[in-house]
Amino acid sequence: MAFTLSEIMAARRQQSQAQSHAQRGSRTTVEVDEYSTNPTQAFTFYNINQGRFQPPHVHMVDPMPHDTPKPPGYTRFVCISDTHSRTDTIQMPYGDVFIHAGDFTELGLPSEVKKFNDWLGTLPYDIKIVIAGNHELTFDQEFMADLIKQDFYYFPSASKLKPENYENVQSLLTNCIYLQDSEVTVRGFRIYGSPWQPWYYGWGFNLPRGQALLDKWNQVPDNTDILVTHCPPLGFLDWVPKKMQRVGCMELLNTVQRRVQPKLHVFGHIHEGYGMMTDGTTTFINASACTVNFLPMNPPIVFDLPNPRTT
Repeated sequence: MAFTLSEIMAARRQQSQAQSHAQRGSRTTVEVDEYSTNPTQAFTFYNINQGRFQPPHVHMVDPMPHDTPKPPGYTRFVCISDTHSRTDTIQMPYGDVFIHAGDFTELGLPSEVKKFNDWLGTLPYDIKIVIAGNHELTFDQEFMADLIKQDFYYFPSASKLKPENYENVQSLLTNCIYLQDSEVTVRGFRIYGSPWQPWYYGWGFNLPRGQALLDKWNQVPDNTDILVTHCPPLGFLDWVPKKMQRVGCMELLNTVQRRVQPKLHVFGHIHEGYGMMTDGTTTFINASACTVNFLPMNPPIVFDLPNPRTT
């Protein structure tokens, strides 16, 4: 894939401007990237011209064994995603704070949500945080309003629901803190959760790449410690081998690296991307429990963070 000299120089100027903003400590404004609509091209371009997705800038990280002792003065986060109503065989490790990054059901049916909530009630964690994913159709009210008006049933079980059956579906999650473009502070950590992702075969919480998604990411506070999204950022655990494509969000990547810089970014969505990476500032965790064949074979990922100092 060839790029013009002007494209290369523009990318280098953009990188230099971002570094300059960071050095001055001013708020960095993230704009829509020129390669936003083609994530695979964006990955190739920035990797060739900036080495942005290879050492020494990024590294793979081996997940921590579940029986690793937790250091004093730390909080252990137990991260999981994409369980798709298949939690019966999942062995949950010790930890303090549970984070689920979406797709806890197949279609977001109230019966599925209740089953998931019952499972949450059996878990011993002090705090449980959950966001929705594209499979939680009923949590996306605008999506459901359009779905039930259609003449054909793309999602038969969901499209036959009456509004009164799903309008308050979030209230069924009584055993966790549900975040949707919102935040909570627990144990001194500021945690923000958002369910949106680039358009994906007409499922829930889909938005076009570019400004529409950037508007969502612009809501993330600057001083967020832990970011929970359903979709991955570009270049981090977002590779789909079958299609030979990168599918992460460019605007999410730039928001994370250039503005928010959280300690931890937890997501899922791309089952093939399960694992951990770091760019030296943020640890990225794709916590998808299910494989590409929807088998819940990937164990939860645990991560320890030092407790914030209290003043």
